[in-house]
Amino acid sequence: MVMREGEYRVEAWRALLLAHNAAVRAIESDVQRNGRIPLTWYDVLLELRGAGEQGLRMQEVAERVVLSRTRVSRLVDEMARSGLVTKEPDATDKRVTWAVITDEGRSALRATAPAYMRGIREHFGRYLTDEEAAVITTALLRVAHSGDDIQLG
Repeated sequence: MVMREGEYRVEAWRALLLAHNAAVRAIESDVQRNGRIPLTWYDVLLELRGAGEQGLRMQEVAERVVLSRTRVSRLVDEMARSGLVTKEPDATDKRVTWAVITDEGRSALRATAPAYMRGIREHFGRYLTDEEAAVITTALLRVAHSGDDIQLG
């Protein structure tokens, strides 16, 4: 089937959504079966570990794991009750709360990583050649960073 100009972009968007949904659901199932923590917790812990000792502002966590601030706040509260993170007030701006990974959070991340990585390989990576993965990475990162220069306000 021959598509008109622009139709490939719409089809690419549709394919991205379908692939994302299928892969995330399958990976989530694997992590629930074989991991120690839910996939959403894993994603938060991964970002917090990457942020280092200082952690991340709650708004930064929301941006990085693509959840609403309200949902992230509830999620981090649950994780704090489980001992995986701490919530710390900012020393200079009382409106800001920092989320920081704990040693127990690092341990949970390490315990869950094999199931997560296996899921990515099984439910996503095995369908792509290295060249396809490189093209997808380049294209999606270009889209992800397209708004970096835009100032809202």
